[in-house]
Amino acid sequence: MTKPPSFDERPLSASPFNEEYWSGFLPNDDKLREECGIFGVIGVADASSFVALGLHALQHRGQEAGGIVTYDTEHGFNSARRFGYVRDNFTNTSVMQTLPGSLAIGHVRYSTTQSKTGPKGQTAIRDVQPLFGEFAMGGAAISHNGNITNANSLRRDLIERGSIFHSSTDSECIIHLMARSTRTSIPERMEDALNHIEGAFSIVAMTRTKLIGVRDPLGVRPLVIGRVGDDGWVLSSETCALDIIGADFIREVKPGEMIVINNDGLNSRFPFAAAKPRFCIFEHVYFSRPDSLIGGQSVYETREAIGVELAKEAPVEADLVCPVPDSGTPAAIGYARQSGIPYSMGIIRNQFVGRTFIEPTEHIRNMGVRLKLNVNRALIYGKRIILVDDSVVRGTTSRKIKEMILNAGAAEVHFRIASPPTAWPCFYGVDTPQREKLLAATMSEEEMCAHLAIDSLKFISLDGLYRAVGEVNGRNATYPQYCDACFSGDYPVLPSDMIDSGFQLKAAE
Repeated sequence: MTKPPSFDERPLSASPFNEEYWSGFLPNDDKLREECGIFGVIGVADASSFVALGLHALQHRGQEAGGIVTYDTEHGFNSARRFGYVRDNFTNTSVMQTLPGSLAIGHVRYSTTQSKTGPKGQTAIRDVQPLFGEFAMGGAAISHNGNITNANSLRRDLIERGSIFHSSTDSECIIHLMARSTRTSIPERMEDALNHIEGAFSIVAMTRTKLIGVRDPLGVRPLVIGRVGDDGWVLSSETCALDIIGADFIREVKPGEMIVINNDGLNSRFPFAAAKPRFCIFEHVYFSRPDSLIGGQSVYETREAIGVELAKEAPVEADLVCPVPDSGTPAAIGYARQSGIPYSMGIIRNQFVGRTFIEPTEHIRNMGVRLKLNVNRALIYGKRIILVDDSVVRGTTSRKIKEMILNAGAAEVHFRIASPPTAWPCFYGVDTPQREKLLAATMSEEEMCAHLAIDSLKFISLDGLYRAVGEVNGRNATYPQYCDACFSGDYPVLPSDMIDSGFQLKAAE
């Protein structure tokens, strides 16, 4: 009799904690999703517990799977990788006892469409990070946030030269490039490897004695430095994860910077050619937690400012401003303040739905977004409603929410969107549908409004978004201050693998 696969061996689709299991009828199936969050700590006792807490705070950046690697002198490197939420896996005493040491890194994952190459495009446990490699000078583990845009060509070249890949993730290219480097230390080998890579990368890595952090020269994805206790150092995707462990925020890792931390302290160097930074502007809009800081700015306050700018650009007569929870809330508050229209919670979010134990029968599927969102009927009946959301991707969820609002008796429904139209896919670590599935790629704003069957639809302009994030003169078209490729089609790093597969760049204007 064939032995059934263990939980860790099953493809993600076999897990009831899989969001794809519910795809198509939970409201967040129509959102762009960050690929992952990364976290590392050195110089603290029971480092794995710190990492588990940090990953819990970064859970919004990746919910498919997570992993932790630690090192201690008695047991060497120790690893645990699991599918599902951090809270369901790394609060277990028996798991955490297998992860001793004062040095640890971790990763939470949501794989991009391009990286899903298992059965039916699903994730397998071998793809879950951190990834580990054993080199002549010792072992190293790596957690990567971003996407390598030349990974396919690198992979083909490495396989032809004898490399044997164990996962489908683009991040494994870094391990193989390090293995082939002739440099004499692991940080130097990592530097050598990353100089062969195109795309976006923020990395937290570890050796037996060092914690390493790196950002690509454009600084597309975030990475910050913190201090905890007297001797501890922390690297994290966001500042909110520092707060949960009581760490002090020191500064951001700079674009193109490599940080190496050991018992002697922190060493910084810049091993890449200088470039004009192009941080992902959508981190301000949606990806980052509202209680994080980006570039010294409060994410929450920036999202309120986006709502203010949106109200200036797209006013409309209405009775209530309501957010689409939770990501539309700060922008809705800003819109209401600027417009003078009362803010109200016209839609209530059920916090306890998501990875539920209920088997998704056809009847439950037909309930749609009502599993997670419910209309406050007494509040909106007979009212003209402005719904503020962070983005429109495919438009499927927007249609369902509109129907709920109208069925509850609203007189009018007006959508105001806190980002420009998403018309281009992201190749730098965000799960984006194929371009033809993006509503804004095939329709004008007026056509989208008619398609959604609402009274009006307005997006913030790209210049307006730039003003809201602090660029008072808007977007510099010659030298854009951010990566805004998902709105503009202006890719700061050519997605060479996708171009080789037939992707058409935006025609020159």
